[in-house]
Amino acid sequence: MVKQKIAILTDSGSDVPYDLAKKNNIFVVPLQVNYKDRSYRDGIDIDADTMYQRLKEEIPTTSLPVGEDIDKVLQDIEAQGYTHILGVVLSSGLSGTCNVLKLVAKDSKLPMEVIDTKNIGIGSGLSVLKAAEFVRQGLSWDELIVKVNETIQKTRVFFVLDTLEYLQKGGRIGKVTALIGYALDLRPIITCDSEGIYTTIAKARGRKVSINRCLELALEFAGDSNSITVGLAHGNALEEVLKLKELITQKLGNRANIFIGQVSPALGVHTGPGLIGMGIQVD
Repeated sequence: MVKQKIAILTDSGSDVPYDLAKKNNIFVVPLQVNYKDRSYRDGIDIDADTMYQRLKEEIPTTSLPVGEDIDKVLQDIEAQGYTHILGVVLSSGLSGTCNVLKLVAKDSKLPMEVIDTKNIGIGSGLSVLKAAEFVRQGLSWDELIVKVNETIQKTRVFFVLDTLEYLQKGGRIGKVTALIGYALDLRPIITCDSEGIYTTIAKARGRKVSINRCLELALEFAGDSNSITVGLAHGNALEEVLKLKELITQKLGNRANIFIGQVSPALGVHTGPGLIGMGIQVD
């Protein structure tokens, strides 16, 4: 019997920080960031800082990974001797990437399964990283699929934005009401519902209070679990996110493993500068 060598595949909208993707042998298919003059591969040809700088001149659009990029990643996987491919990708309720990869899986030379995390950004990325951990632990193909699906149920994302303008312009508003309350500085705390669509879970007045409320909801989800992974994502808001990390460390102590990453350009297009996001995963 041939020993299974399982590749973990994801998309750049799952926001696995580059160094962690590399360290964990995770293959990433890039979304596209499209300007009038040309398209860029998310996180490869363009970084978040560049995208934020250019927002003043032009708000780009985003689109699915192109076939050429998907083919290249699949060829890399095959060339490296993998026997199976598990795709763990951002919500099909927010992007067509999941469905595209499911179509690709049907024609794949290697056995390939695609799992919808029903989540986005680092909320999706935490499940990707957990899948890579399961592979290192030596789980079989069938066990891996079961465990990753279980993990998705134990993972949530909560985030706050500085403005809803970009979500509205990009048509990604989901079930988040564009509050007139923004005039009163009333801000929604957003999560993904069971269908993987953006929805408002709470509202708070002002930037600081909304970040604190976001933290409260994340801690509520974490409960009394002994092992909690926290992924913090930010859109050009490093100072605030570092303070948030300190707060989480104070509250959770050594129960939490915390890492920080800048949001990918393709997600930043829709959330704008000032995003603070928390992905929480319990064991």
